[in-house]
Amino acid sequence: MAYCRIILHLLLAILMVYVSYLRQMLILEQRVEFLEIFPSSPSPSNSSSLDPDPRWWIYQFLLSAKHEEKLETGNSSSRPIEYDFYHDSCPKAEQIVRAIVEDLYRARPEVAPALLRLLFHDCFIQGCDASVLLDSTEGMTSEKDSPLNESLRGFGLIDQIKSKLEGHCPGVVSCADILVLAARDSVALSGGPFYPVYTGRRDSTVAFSDRATAELPNPYDHLPVHLASFASRGFDGREIVTLLGAHSIGVIDCKFFEKRLYHFDGSNKPDPSLDLGFLDLMRTRCNNSNIESSQGPETSSPDSPSLTTVHNSSTEERGLVPMNYEGSAFGTQYYHSLLQGKGILYADQQLMAMEETGNWVRAYALDASLFRRDFALAMMKLSDLQVLTAPMGQIRLTCSKVA
Repeated sequence: MAYCRIILHLLLAILMVYVSYLRQMLILEQRVEFLEIFPSSPSPSNSSSLDPDPRWWIYQFLLSAKHEEKLETGNSSSRPIEYDFYHDSCPKAEQIVRAIVEDLYRARPEVAPALLRLLFHDCFIQGCDASVLLDSTEGMTSEKDSPLNESLRGFGLIDQIKSKLEGHCPGVVSCADILVLAARDSVALSGGPFYPVYTGRRDSTVAFSDRATAELPNPYDHLPVHLASFASRGFDGREIVTLLGAHSIGVIDCKFFEKRLYHFDGSNKPDPSLDLGFLDLMRTRCNNSNIESSQGPETSSPDSPSLTTVHNSSTEERGLVPMNYEGSAFGTQYYHSLLQGKGILYADQQLMAMEETGNWVRAYALDASLFRRDFALAMMKLSDLQVLTAPMGQIRLTCSKVA
């Protein structure tokens, strides 16, 4: 009898190993497909001092189905995020997210930049933990109440996805993962690259309003300030140029750049880096062409915008300008505009102020496949920023409040 039990346990062990093998082969096949999407592309001729070729990042992703190192969770016993985390607990999770995002995108394409911006504002402050989704309570101020986050949109969409998932897999899928997946699908729907992401994040139980106010990048800051801000989170100059390519979609309120048009840096003159024809166009688009530049519009505002202040409103609304005014699709027109002195935000045009970042602007303008590959890799890196994993954090039942 004991012999039979041993044989049975042995057979079960062999079966489990085989199932695990099949799953790893499926994951490897999906990752090879990802590699084929991003063939090798040349880098700038003077890029030897910059990061290794982006193929190195893809190779690292292909090495294992799981992270080989623990992420910065502050707890060495935490379980790392992994590819296809919900394979057993909620196998249709990613399909459900994608289906809802697709339906809403067909009706309102502006949800894509809204979700992309929402992800950035979440991940940049204390990591990708869905803290930006929390409402204020008696003992906690929401990040939504930060002046830099007042124009964020997309909360209702995240709630809609969460509600659907709770009906299929109660208490399983985190709001942090929903936001990462929804943003990834939004990029793809907008014409950008589809990229694989790890899942298994947990949700924060607190918000970080003060940090959001103090640390979200301001588009009026000079480039060295932005470089330092991103560097503190592990991003280099090349990756800043890459991530700002997200400004190729969405619209922006004129109040967030009108100082460049009339009263730049307290000079009562426009930003000298602006192309003159583009300056006239932006003044016309912002319905301020009848205002004398010597006076300019009111510039003192508590609503200092963040670096990714891109709204999801219709461009028919007064005072809204498309970020990609020469087209609507995700792509490299953004970089061509910078080469012509036509960056809408000061932070955008500032990329041309330094040799390293300027070289990457030129590289992406010349090579769309290089940009798409680098953008995918940068978004994968952003999505993994300082995540919470079990046993830390929680799985919220409603994304706007702690469980």
